[in-house]
Amino acid sequence: MLTRAVAREMGAGARASRLAGVLAAVPGVWWVVDHQLAMNAFEPLFWTGLALVLLAMIRTGERRLWLVFGLVAGVGLENKYSITVWAFALLAGLLVSRGRHLLASPWLLAGGAVALVVFLPNLLWNVRHGWPFLELMRNIRASGRDVVLSPVRFLAEQALILNPVTLPIWLAGLGYLCVTAAARPYRALGWAFAITIAFFLLAHGKNYYTAPAYPVVLAAGAIVVERVLNSAVLAHRPGPRRVLEAGVYTWLLAGVVLLLPVVLPVLPVDAYLRYQAHLPFPVPHSEHSSEGAPLPQHYADEFGWPEMAGAVAGVYWSLPPEDRSEAAIFTSNYGEAAAIDFFGPKYGLPGAICPHQSYFLWGPGHYTGRVVIRVGSTIEGARSAYARVDVAASVENPHALPFETRPILLCRGRRINIQLDWPRLKNWD
Repeated sequence: MLTRAVAREMGAGARASRLAGVLAAVPGVWWVVDHQLAMNAFEPLFWTGLALVLLAMIRTGERRLWLVFGLVAGVGLENKYSITVWAFALLAGLLVSRGRHLLASPWLLAGGAVALVVFLPNLLWNVRHGWPFLELMRNIRASGRDVVLSPVRFLAEQALILNPVTLPIWLAGLGYLCVTAAARPYRALGWAFAITIAFFLLAHGKNYYTAPAYPVVLAAGAIVVERVLNSAVLAHRPGPRRVLEAGVYTWLLAGVVLLLPVVLPVLPVDAYLRYQAHLPFPVPHSEHSSEGAPLPQHYADEFGWPEMAGAVAGVYWSLPPEDRSEAAIFTSNYGEAAAIDFFGPKYGLPGAICPHQSYFLWGPGHYTGRVVIRVGSTIEGARSAYARVDVAASVENPHALPFETRPILLCRGRRINIQLDWPRLKNWD
């Protein structure tokens, strides 16, 4: 709906508006992130919302819309900080285009103030905790956790995650925004798109970081298609025009159907693996930890959690009552901790403790480390911290990420009291 609204603000007719809405649903990246329902699922709403507000401001000249721009940006910042790249790219696009006069207004500053007020709780949290976001980015780079893409591979994966069938349309839309006289009032969006792509390419961002910028070029591409269908060649030939328009939708539908198993779990696992083996390209992965897994990360991450919680429960309830009352369930990462917290209550398990990311801030509870059920650790790593380490249960799932199927360890006699050692255990990666 937002992409259709963006297209209409740029002068789209009914045909282009309809096509823009369809185009916004085609990219496979949406199907993945919406299926997972993390913060990335909401980014396109905020980014496209900013573009829509800016287009309305360009069309009407109403500078008070900067207040709305600031409100959308502030809520978007609460969702994910990367919206700052898009917001500043839009401002830079205005600066180098005909819309620069909109920047010379106190309403711009007022909009910035609105964004700051909405974002203020988040900002104060960062200040209070020593800027954990910056610490996270620094540690990720230092650890080499993420796959660093070459410029060529980064651009190739842009075409792939948007679905290759949309490539000619959004490229045409980008060209329309950047070079045509008809799109001169909206040139700022073309600049903003190019700046955003360049930023994440140079910053070695993950391939999907740029995805929320694409609705603007998809909307512009729909306008290009409409202009072709309304051209003098086809204007008085309704038959060929209808055939060509139907061909566009058939082309998009074919792209969705052919790639659907990659982005949604519509096939049984064994059937999917056979399908994947015949793909003409490797399914991208963004972290080295998923290398070697038979399934792509977004699927592998959906396996093994109930089994892990069940195995931990078996160990927990096998303990003598005096040990059980002191037993901590200590996990290596927030995924494991969340699995214990989500699936654990039906087994009567206590909440997990974990030094990874925000779980670290919630501390080690009342536990001392005398009895610990360790999840996600290697035996060698656990033996360096405990007087005794035994393999208490196994977690077997051939489809899960390999490091999530390590044995459940029963550890006794932590060498350093976990309350005293907690600051050293912090893992902000």
